[in-house]
Amino acid sequence: MRKKEKSDIINSLAETLKEYSHFYLTDTAQLNAADTSALRRKCFENQIKLVVVKNTLLRRALEQTGLEVGELISELKGATAVMFSNNGNTPAKMIREFRKSHPKPLIKGAFVEESVYTGDNLIETLAALKSREELIGDIIMLLQSPAKNVISALQSGGSKIHGVLETLSKK
Repeated sequence: MRKKEKSDIINSLAETLKEYSHFYLTDTAQLNAADTSALRRKCFENQIKLVVVKNTLLRRALEQTGLEVGELISELKGATAVMFSNNGNTPAKMIREFRKSHPKPLIKGAFVEESVYTGDNLIETLAALKSREELIGDIIMLLQSPAKNVISALQSGGSKIHGVLETLSKK
């Protein structure tokens, strides 16, 4: 591969890293063609971009973007496929589901919500993470709950007072 081609790939990877807010480093080695095709199809269905890259090119792209990936650099060994997603837990859920019938992919590491996770043993943790939008929705729901309680108490209390006044007026 020529220097110009490598530079183009690094720039392309850097742009992709900036475009997606989350990515997973996975090991898909030893998957046969049919399983790889099924994995790519699942990724496409879940709006995950799957790219197989050379470790040195990915390392240079990470350095170029300036992302604080810490321990992920040490995970760049062997065959590496990168799953890019705008939702932090979608790749983990998809991998967990896919591994019910296939031995791989294994998670080497992940960059989710500006945090670094390493090791395949964290798949359940990553799948359980809530996205930023889900957390905002939960906070809004919690903030609305007391107001809803007050409004419903006032509405139910109003009908009781109305009933009492109506009874008194009839007497």
